[in-house]
Amino acid sequence: MKAISYSRYGGPEVLAFGEVRDPKVGPDSVLVKVRAASVNPVDWKAREGHLEGLFEAAFPVVPGWDVSGVVVRPGVAVSEFDVGDEVIGYVREDFLSRGTFAEYVAAPLRTLARKPRNLSFEEAAGLPLVGLTAYQVLVKVLQVKRGETVLVHAAAGGVGSIAVQLAAHLGARVIGTASEPNHDFVRGLGGEPVTYGEGLGERVRGLAPEGVDAVLDTVGGDALKVSANLLAPEGRLVSIADVGVVTYGGRYYFVRPDAEDLQRLSGLAEQGVVRMHVSEAFPLERAADAYRLNEEGRTRGKIVVTVDWEQEET
Repeated sequence: MKAISYSRYGGPEVLAFGEVRDPKVGPDSVLVKVRAASVNPVDWKAREGHLEGLFEAAFPVVPGWDVSGVVVRPGVAVSEFDVGDEVIGYVREDFLSRGTFAEYVAAPLRTLARKPRNLSFEEAAGLPLVGLTAYQVLVKVLQVKRGETVLVHAAAGGVGSIAVQLAAHLGARVIGTASEPNHDFVRGLGGEPVTYGEGLGERVRGLAPEGVDAVLDTVGGDALKVSANLLAPEGRLVSIADVGVVTYGGRYYFVRPDAEDLQRLSGLAEQGVVRMHVSEAFPLERAADAYRLNEEGRTRGKIVVTVDWEQEET
């Protein structure tokens, strides 16, 4: 099958488009015909070797953890999905090797859910990792409640844009940091935008003089100190970007695959609670360009790659 892969750590230049071995489908896995996959910052951090302490790499590595596609073969122990079912997945295993930037991926059952029927394959591919991250942090870790004030950093980005929508759905007041050009976008998600950078603390205090009840940090660094100083009594701080959050009394969180959580997200998408914004789509063979764009760090919503099966099948 055709795929994007890399045989050594490095920048986008190590990515190659070509033939790789077809994936084997274990008893508890599902072979998915990939229609779209999405780019996440963790993908290029893994490609550069920054996650070597967490994940062993079996080169060549096919990158990518997000996918939307169609079931073509369930494993022998799988009864939850049939051939032809449309699915989404956060296909993360405990090693780097067989990712989603390929024509097919063997996805463990624990990583899959049914695709929201109202989303395109491109939109659906952007949901799993960022959606699960936002859902698990807000619902399970921060335990956001109705009437609370939540601060979301990088509110126009992948995780941030979903977090704003989910927090608003939970009944919270949401303040989101974003650049000036993205303020209307954040308002459309249900948040109150503030410009990040110098003076952020004062700007947030102007909106929430008593402080905020919960913070979801997606950027790390100086944002952690600012966030800690903005917390109301009993306020909670979680970062998905910087383990240094523990020095401020907060918690670091790394998203995990969870089929039940992902199915709940799919349902929220079908209800219109969660909308996915795709900023740009690239064909699979141009995945390196998709990564380059993502690494600039100014993406609104998600960047996806697509597999053109119509061309393949004609």
